[in-house]
Amino acid sequence: MKTLNRMMTNICSKNLDESKVFYTSLFDFSIDYDSDWFIHLISKDKQLELGIINATHEIVPKSTQTRPEGFYITFVVEKADDIFQIAKNEGFDIVSEPTDTFYGQRRLLLRDPNGVIVDVSSPIPNFQF
Repeated sequence: MKTLNRMMTNICSKNLDESKVFYTSLFDFSIDYDSDWFIHLISKDKQLELGIINATHEIVPKSTQTRPEGFYITFVVEKADDIFQIAKNEGFDIVSEPTDTFYGQRRLLLRDPNGVIVDVSSPIPNFQF
């Protein structure tokens, strides 16, 4: 069996500071490492990690240095509406306001400073299919 020890998503960014503000304002990330080419964020409980890497840094393959395509990142939170209020107050790019989905989640879509779609969802209490 192949044991997975850790998984971390890295977002390519052309503006590390804007990206850092976006993710630390919305979620309970702390800055674990901060440099001119990479920022490592970790949740306060140390269970979740997010990397933000300078998209034009030499370790990023040239073919992946353009805008993201074909993926979005999901954060499951207690109340998507609370994140919506923060995003609105901060002037972040809101793709769609919180709505209830057919699969039992209240879902908000944002676009981060790099063009990444950020799905912020929270379970609808007592939802049944």
